[in-house]
Amino acid sequence: MLICHMKTISLCMIVKNEEKILKRCLDSIAPLMDEIIIVDTGSTDNTKAIASLYTDKIYDFKWINDFSAARNFSFSKATMDYIYAPDADEVLDKENQEKFKLLKDALVDEVEIVQMYYVTPTSNNTVQNAQKELRPKLFKRLRTFSWIDPIHETIKTTPTIFDSDIEILHLPEGNHSKRDFSVFIDSFERGNTLSNKILRMYIKELYKCGTDEDFLKSKEIFLHFLDNTVCFKELSCALAHSYRILKDSTSFFKYALKDFATDACSEMCYEIGLFYKEIKDYNEAIIWFYNCAFEVGPIIDVEISGKKAFYELADCYQKLYKLSTPKNKEYQKMANLYKEKGDSFVLPETI
Repeated sequence: MLICHMKTISLCMIVKNEEKILKRCLDSIAPLMDEIIIVDTGSTDNTKAIASLYTDKIYDFKWINDFSAARNFSFSKATMDYIYAPDADEVLDKENQEKFKLLKDALVDEVEIVQMYYVTPTSNNTVQNAQKELRPKLFKRLRTFSWIDPIHETIKTTPTIFDSDIEILHLPEGNHSKRDFSVFIDSFERGNTLSNKILRMYIKELYKCGTDEDFLKSKEIFLHFLDNTVCFKELSCALAHSYRILKDSTSFFKYALKDFATDACSEMCYEIGLFYKEIKDYNEAIIWFYNCAFEVGPIIDVEISGKKAFYELADCYQKLYKLSTPKNKEYQKMANLYKEKGDSFVLPETI
């Protein structure tokens, strides 16, 4: 007879100055945990005092601008079967607490990673490209290896992943983009190779909430990795954006036209639309914003082919209306149409 014991779980969290939200997070998940480990990376508020209400396993870790190093340290302190790795701005509501408990009761040894839905309400969505997406959140602490294949046998290296229906509410208090940008730049300056995943995330965050200054600080990174064929289109978009800021039209079109050597993307159409809008050629800008919205698709920011393109179309038509003599009511009609489209745009649940 097969006897299964309920799996035990270590919560491993890294924190810094989270006094406003840490209690909310731990109240929602602590009863489901068998061990709580908090790694503090330099708090100057009451974060550690709040953490001490839930656990005595609180560790200091000197922040070195490396989230992986801090998370690896937190995982090294775990002793249970599985590790749950939340951030302080996450919350499990009552329904999903029950789902988590059912998962814990039914978890079998074969499962090495459990994915959960990461749900960010529109009001809290700062750098996300979706309202709801699966993310790995629960990890088997000790992994065993098995031989597979009846001949030319090899070790199975891909983990067994279970996609649960648990939904984690992501409720950030503010925008952490400036902190994240500094980590990207510092890692590059220390000679670290940025993975394709990190390059894409870096560019996505810049497009979501980066300033002109943030793009220009990053230009050398874009140029350094431009030969990366996997991220070539994203890097070309970021470079075109940077040179548009610098009003260097020669360099702008050098990178903008590279996108059209293959399949065009919404982001590059948007950049060209902005280029023509900035020189007050609104009719040409409208062509590119229309292509951005309706003819091609986004690769970096889903809002660019939706809300952002619609607002730019509305603005261009409004400017043409103001310039028209006599007043062209068709321009005003189109401006109102695209303003309504922009106002009604919502992020997709998943991407």
